[in-house]
Amino acid sequence: MKKFLFTFFLTGIVILFISSCDKNKVFDNYKSIPISGWEKDSPVIFNFHIANTNQQYNLYLNVRNKTSYNYRNLWLFIEITEPDGTMKKDTFEITIATSTGEWLGKGFGELKILESIFHRDVTFSKTGVYTIKIQHGMRENNLKGINDIGFMVEKTK
Repeated sequence: MKKFLFTFFLTGIVILFISSCDKNKVFDNYKSIPISGWEKDSPVIFNFHIANTNQQYNLYLNVRNKTSYNYRNLWLFIEITEPDGTMKKDTFEITIATSTGEWLGKGFGELKILESIFHRDVTFSKTGVYTIKIQHGMRENNLKGINDIGFMVEKTK
């Protein structure tokens, strides 16, 4: 009986794990920011692989911020380098809190998580490894209150 319950429990967990995997996600990763703060000249870098140039993708920039973060927004400077070395630069603003100071991210306690759509329905012209480099564009050289920066690529449905 114990073996049956254990097998049943383990099977349920495996099924839950497999069903929770999002088949549309091509890439999803976070990089931690040092506790001492995010230095302006310390970019967060992600490398991701694109195999299908006919597929459309949504790109997300995600932020885990502490409630001690002093601003309503976060300006980011973005560089995307294609497999052949071609580089595209962009600037992106993420609104983190309302004008009344209410956090837009989800979470309990002092850590809030906010997913922001960066680009919708993007097609990549080349297969291979792309690099995205993210730097903060705030006025402070050492930005405090940002815990992690994430980047996600998902297939559009």
